[in-house]
Amino acid sequence: MKRWTRDQMAARVARDIPEGAYVNLGIGLPTQVANHIPAGREVILHSENGVLGMGPAPAPGEEDCDLINAGKQPVTLLPGGAFFHHADSFAMMRGGHVDLCVLGAFQVSVTGDLANWHTGAADAIPAVGGAMDLAVGAKRTVVMMEHLTKSGESKIVARCSYPLTAIACVARLYTDLAVLDVTPQGLRVVEIAEGLRHAELQRLSGVALIPRHRLETP
Repeated sequence: MKRWTRDQMAARVARDIPEGAYVNLGIGLPTQVANHIPAGREVILHSENGVLGMGPAPAPGEEDCDLINAGKQPVTLLPGGAFFHHADSFAMMRGGHVDLCVLGAFQVSVTGDLANWHTGAADAIPAVGGAMDLAVGAKRTVVMMEHLTKSGESKIVARCSYPLTAIACVARLYTDLAVLDVTPQGLRVVEIAEGLRHAELQRLSGVALIPRHRLETP
């Protein structure tokens, strides 16, 4: 089965980001989106630790240990970029000034509930952090994640079994197998990895999926 690579997933997310958008990229896979913003498109990247105007990752040897994102990864700053107090950054998030946030997830339900901070493991992150503020504060929340866990279980579920980050907040899912929209009628397939049939995608997902075209051959 052919899957999209992480770079392909990041490029697919970046392709959907509109001109002039203020965007927060969550810890993990979403940080790679910064490296795939289309040339010539102005996108203002925000980090919850107090950075606005981030660029792609620095070249090896050009890292600045004082310039990092929320995941403690080194970043670059584009012309006009700025860094500021953590509290001001959260005020941006909570005040509805972020157009789009791209978050990772452990589970997403068919109704768009998000669980992305705790799995019950002993070494898990002890608190929800800024994900909660982003999920409800951003004008649009999307998730970028691998479709299946390492043990082959679907991360898309009828109901989340992990502690929730936010309820009914996710608008779109980008995985290594498909792009899915959360709609009132259920999850609708927007795009599917080459060579993967709808029936197989639905089997792997474990939940009902609306085909790209309702008359599509399974």
